[in-house]
Amino acid sequence: MWPLYAAGFTTAFGAHGIAANLGGFSDDAVTSLLVLGGLLALYDGAEVVLKPVFGSLADRIGAKPVLLGGLLFFAAASALYAVADSPGWLWAARLGQGAAASAFSPSASALVARLNPAAKRGRAFGGYGFHKSIGYTLGPLLGGLLVWAGGLRLLFTVMAVLAAAVALWALLAVPAVPPLPKQRQTLADLARRLADRSFLAPTAALAAATAALSVGVGFLPVSGAAAGLGTVATGAAVSVLAACAAVVQPYAGRALDAGRLTTRTGLAVGLATTSAGVLCATLPGLAGVLTAAILIGAGTGLITPLGFTALATGTPEERMGQTMGSAELGRELGDAGGPLLVAAVATVSTLTYGFAALAVLLAVGPLLTLASLRHRKAATPI
Repeated sequence: MWPLYAAGFTTAFGAHGIAANLGGFSDDAVTSLLVLGGLLALYDGAEVVLKPVFGSLADRIGAKPVLLGGLLFFAAASALYAVADSPGWLWAARLGQGAAASAFSPSASALVARLNPAAKRGRAFGGYGFHKSIGYTLGPLLGGLLVWAGGLRLLFTVMAVLAAAVALWALLAVPAVPPLPKQRQTLADLARRLADRSFLAPTAALAAATAALSVGVGFLPVSGAAAGLGTVATGAAVSVLAACAAVVQPYAGRALDAGRLTTRTGLAVGLATTSAGVLCATLPGLAGVLTAAILIGAGTGLITPLGFTALATGTPEERMGQTMGSAELGRELGDAGGPLLVAAVATVSTLTYGFAALAVLLAVGPLLTLASLRHRKAATPI
């Protein structure tokens, strides 16, 4: 499991470590906000398009070869800019990193599910999510230190060495998980399976959690700055958010495995907590920012391992990669959709109303769950 955790850390560290430092330390390559936006979107765009493709490939040829290939390609794409050191090659390197992450991220999730029995998957996904959150937390800080010490080339060099080392570790330590025989699947069969509630509910919860996380990271500093807080205070608030998400995930996974928490209840509580956190972002001053960071982090930390465990439990073993790739696509859409919603509402009103709109949207999930439970209770004969 440890090489898989390291792969999760690598994709998170690579995504945030580089993205957080492109604008401030690369004047030769990032000449405008439009160029910066394009470089940031390039990575996520590749993931949106390719994650379901590589997830299905993992089911066909095995998840370990796709994992290793993705890590090696990530190392090669990172080394490309480290060697070339040209603005044009930065675009190619960033696109290559996004394509590579599209391969090894869903493959790692599929292997986490395949290598653990159902009774231990909550703990396994909790550990995997913990290490990804650590990557998201440390990425901007360590990336900034590396760029300060040696420029973007040093950061890309470290990413290349890290990915290559994790690939070697996975090659030696992760057992081969051969693809399972499966019946032929038509597009209609795939559509029916992805439209089933056992897939849609956890994926929607994961997308909502990712939307709130992205909004917290992107807009809490704006809210803090408007309240007169300095960059240190707002940066600390974002770190608190990521740290809470990291700490909660292992506990949530263990509680699920031990039967102290059900998926339905956990997802509903997680969405309600996240919604409350986004709503707290409308409060003025440091108290509102910190409370929002804590609650958003705790809520998303609760949702993530439970959502992935529910997906793994409701998926045939031979289709695990395809499900994980499709679920990752849902998360990427939430990652983009949350900030777009808040920004759109804030443009025509204020940021406070943007936060409130997202909070209302997140609260729909728990309300639907409560309504479903009441309906089932009323339908049960006495």
